Amino acid sequence: MAKNVTTGRKVPAEAIRAQILGILTAWGMPRENAETTARVMVETDLLGVDSHGLSMLMTYEDGVAAGRIKIAAQPKVVRDTGPTALLDAQDGLGHPVSALAMNMAVDKAMQWGVGIVGVVNSHHFGAAGAYARIASARGAIGMVTSSTRGVTMVPTRGTMPVLGTNPLAFAAPAKRNNAFVLDMATTTVAAGKVKVHHLNDAPVPEGWVVDGAGNSVTDPHEANAFVFQRPEGGITPVGGIEEKGSAKGYGLAMMVHILGGALMGASFSPIRNRDTRKDLPHNIGHFFMAINPAAFREEGAFEADLDDVIDILHGTPSAHPAEPVLVAGEPEDIMHAKRSAEGVPVPDSLDKLIRGICDRSGAPYLLRPNS
Repeated sequence: MAKNVTTGRKVPAEAIRAQILGILTAWGMPRENAETTARVMVETDLLGVDSHGLSMLMTYEDGVAAGRIKIAAQPKVVRDTGPTALLDAQDGLGHPVSALAMNMAVDKAMQWGVGIVGVVNSHHFGAAGAYARIASARGAIGMVTSSTRGVTMVPTRGTMPVLGTNPLAFAAPAKRNNAFVLDMATTTVAAGKVKVHHLNDAPVPEGWVVDGAGNSVTDPHEANAFVFQRPEGGITPVGGIEEKGSAKGYGLAMMVHILGGALMGASFSPIRNRDTRKDLPHNIGHFFMAINPAAFREEGAFEADLDDVIDILHGTPSAHPAEPVLVAGEPEDIMHAKRSAEGVPVPDSLDKLIRGICDRSGAPYLLRPNS
């Protein structure tokens, strides 16, 4: 796991939540949807996923201003066939429809054993793991995938990006231990984490980003340009730039796109990029699956087995005694506890950008009101 590089004065989570809520409502998002979105975004920052929380507001502002994101949209059920359903996000921001879809999937799993809910005509939904955690908190196994709009992944043997950082998240509930939560991009790193290094002026690790000739780029500002501005270069697939690993990572990204994008009727970004209109909605697709362990095992048996596995992993001798062996999801849980107590670091560069959004939207500035 890459080291969290975010620095800056620490802001209480409640102030961040209130700031996000104030901006969203100033843009015209209905209160209930804004509260859901703000809750998911601040939870993401608490978990240490700084690329998908408060720092996304600049991107959302661009979408709202261009008319691409219909901020007042209300999700609509298009199909409901028992254990499956399809929701239309109506070109709105992805958080409200995604929270609704995951909860619907869990409801269906509790009735049918499994529930799958898809979403079409959506936009960015934040961190996929936030929705997988909804399922595990309710006693279900959750899996989330999504297509993306940005084209940032350079395929095996390629020099131009073709796919995005299509995410995959999986969560399973335990009893004695915290839930097992895997939340990953199908690229070496999420594009937003490159932006975080850019905002913090921190070098980008070798192998994350390559230029048009396939050379690694470590300067954070150059890397940010290759990911978000330049047509060539981009982020490597998960598994790195070595051909065998790259091919598997690229294939995993395709699998995620098939479930979250093609299955839902969402757009395929390389094709969509032929239309460069800035007001064109992204039509991102999401996939949410929930499984009720009790459909396969006696009540509590699955959770007990998972606890035993986690206990064995925790008991594995550590190469560094001061750093015990952790299970997926635990680094984020540790960060959540730390930031809940101490606050979330907000770089001065990000604070300045948020002040600008407040000025333009008419929302009150709440992050550092006395500074």
